[in-house]
Amino acid sequence: MTANAPHRPPRPTLLSRGSWAETKRIASILRKETVGGAILLVAAAVALIWANSPWAASYFALRDFEIGGDLVGLHLDLTVGTWAADGLLALFFFVVGLELKREFVAGDLRDPTRAALPIAAAVGGMVVPALIFVAVTFHVGDGVTRGWAIPTATDIAFAVAVLAVISTHLPSALRTFLLTLAVVDDLLAVLVIAVFYTEEINWAPLLGALVPLTLFGVCVQRRIRSWWLLIPLALATWALMHESGIHATVAGVLLGFTVPVNRSEAAGGPEAGPGLAEHFEHRLRPLSAGVAVPVFAFFAAGVAIGGVEGLTRALGDPITLGIVLGLVLGKPVGIFLTTRVLAAVSRANLDAAIRWIDVLGIGMLAGIGFTVSLLIGDLAYGLGSERDEFVKIGVLTGSVCAALLAAVVLRLRNRQYRAIHELETADADYDGVPDIYQARQD
Repeated sequence: MTANAPHRPPRPTLLSRGSWAETKRIASILRKETVGGAILLVAAAVALIWANSPWAASYFALRDFEIGGDLVGLHLDLTVGTWAADGLLALFFFVVGLELKREFVAGDLRDPTRAALPIAAAVGGMVVPALIFVAVTFHVGDGVTRGWAIPTATDIAFAVAVLAVISTHLPSALRTFLLTLAVVDDLLAVLVIAVFYTEEINWAPLLGALVPLTLFGVCVQRRIRSWWLLIPLALATWALMHESGIHATVAGVLLGFTVPVNRSEAAGGPEAGPGLAEHFEHRLRPLSAGVAVPVFAFFAAGVAIGGVEGLTRALGDPITLGIVLGLVLGKPVGIFLTTRVLAAVSRANLDAAIRWIDVLGIGMLAGIGFTVSLLIGDLAYGLGSERDEFVKIGVLTGSVCAALLAAVVLRLRNRQYRAIHELETADADYDGVPDIYQARQD
């Protein structure tokens, strides 16, 4: 280079390796989600077998059995299936709220340049499947397009379970991308549920929910961990949100957002132990992944297929077809194209260890929709309706197809992934941090 040649700044890099602390945290989360994903698959399989067995009537009787009643004016006489969807999933979304806040306050994604990609990819991965679903079902009319958001969600537990089965050594940058994309996906899904699937708002209980929510926020900001105080406040927030007409899972996210991420300096700084968000997440993630989500899946996935004839009829329905195409085609196309556009606009290159085929593989994994997809299907068409049965078959079929396609793509790259994984975890000196991460920080 001559002395007069202009200095060109280095081009930004997409999907670069994050910090060692973030890498360890993501790996820990995904290990827990792997176990939860396995339980989820078992729960869904048991539900399908039971719903299509000679004892199917007992399954649907259990799902539709009502528990509860009116409590101080709150209408809580709900079926077991509704309790699982409205109640247990609130715990799942509380963990989602904790994870999302932690990502953007203390994680690598507090850097806007690193946060832009998963956010943009999550949006693209929702818009394209929604457009596909509307295009396939628009001619039907009769409110069928109300289910446009069904194929837009990603089930991280299901996706990680697939990764565990195919034994791929996914690089840390791709694992972080997948997890963050799924978390943002879930947050966007909550917004969609609150805005598009709320038919009528009862303002009195909605405003009333702000009281226990605010008290909960004050308590956690003061680092109060007393369960006898926090749990009643959380339950009151949930019950009032449910009564307001807005789906009660929104309460879970709002409660999660109130929890502080950083350690309290007054309590002793870094030596005082983990921040409250990390403490809650550590305690509640196993309960969410191992109990709440599988129980919901058990009551949501049971569908009477009706043999080969019933399956053929369901797969030919526009609702089922729209969901399958949205998950299998729309998700990877939306994520891949958004990433390519962002790379072109920002003049960024992919990290040297990653190829565009890897982004496509992650997009296919993101096409595994289950928990939130089934929830939106219930809200769109009503639990137990004929259209809801088509939703379940579409979600299950699309998720299985997306999983198989992702497995093929990622297995083709598994040898390269193993080499990257060995590089990322090797050469740790006495401080336990691999040299490659120390070199990055230097």
